Order: sequence, then structure tokens, then C-alpha cells
Amino acid sequence: MTPNQITVLRVAMGFAAVALFGRGLWCDVGALALTIGAISLDAVDGYLARRKNLATPLGAQLDIIGDRLVENLFFTFFAVTGLVSLWVPVFFFVRGTLTDFIRSIAARAGRSGFGKNSMLETWWGRSLVASRASRAAYGVLKCLCFCYLGAELTLLRLPQAALTAAQAAWLHFAAEALVGLTVMFCFVRAVPVVWEGRRYFLTPAPVTAKAAGGAR
Repeated sequence: MTPNQITVLRVAMGFAAVALFGRGLWCDVGALALTIGAISLDAVDGYLARRKNLATPLGAQLDIIGDRLVENLFFTFFAVTGLVSLWVPVFFFVRGTLTDFIRSIAARAGRSGFGKNSMLETWWGRSLVASRASRAAYGVLKCLCFCYLGAELTLLRLPQAALTAAQAAWLHFAAEALVGLTVMFCFVRAVPVVWEGRRYFLTPAPVTAKAAGGAR
């Protein structure tokens, strides 16, 4: 499979997982497996692109779109079920739109990706956003968050006698803590992109002769 095909596959797995959650125990088990696969394959497509020299600008953009689709899909679904607040998917949508917009401007200036041509020039920016440790930790955290929320949804839909009110409260408290940690990590990883991207807004763009003529 090509990296682009893997990206499409993991998005499809995310939609399938959401469709299966809450439809019975075995469906929920399958949904959890699909969730793990959808998050895990995020590392596979990038690795395959680098290993087989299949990296392309289209593939890089498709990978980013895949990330945003999966994140927003799961958080929107769990917001609809009432397990997370509506502000969570709104935050991820705004954060993703802002950082992707800044990256698109940087790409026009020839700064893209995670290598030497990355828009991130500071060591702390590269550590928080581009390092393998940060990307792996973020992926694991999202996977844990989505799987836990899916498991919570399954348990809450069992007969009421299966969980006491106190157990349900602690279960939801742990879910809120995990979601909060994921949101915080997501926010921290966005800070370097916004901070280093400010140069593209502070530096005036050169005026072409055509544009100058049209302004007269």
C-alpha cells in the first residue's frame, strides 16, 4: 500500500469505529480495535513515505487532513453523546485551522515539513512539535483518550445495576482528566507554530509590478 492509501484507510477506520460504538459489546470491541488502528497508522504512512522515498507535497497535505478528520470526528462524536463538552471539538477545529493556515503560508515561503526546511527554527519549537518523542506521545495520548471514552460509553450503556452512581462519577472524572490532558498537550504543541509563524504576518509581502499597477 502507498502512504496515501494508508491515510485514506485510517480515516475510513475512524468513521467505522464511530459507527460501531454503542451498538453492543462486540461492536464496541471492534470499534476500540479500529480506533487503535486509525491512530497507529498515522505513524505508518509517514514512515513508509520516508523509507520508500514516496513523500510528496500532496501526501503531506493529505496526511494533515487525515489527522484533522480523525481528531474532529472522534471528539465531535463524543460531544454528541454527552461525554465531552462541545468546546472540545470546537477547540480542535480552531486550533487545526489556525496552525494549518500558518503552515500553508510558511510553505509558500519554502518552509515546510519537519526537516531542515521546517518553519520551526527554535530548538524548543522542534522539540515540542517535530520531535519523534512529542509526536509519539501525542498519538498515544489521543489513542488512550478515544479508547477510554469509547469504553466509558459502553459501560454507561450497560444495565444500570452494572455501575453504581459513585463508580460512574469516578469513571467520568477520569475521562475528563484524560480529555483535559489531551487538550493541554494539543495547545502546547500549537504554541511554537503560532509563535514562529508570526514572522509571516509581521514582514510585509513584496508588491509585484502587476499589483502595483492595479492599485493606481
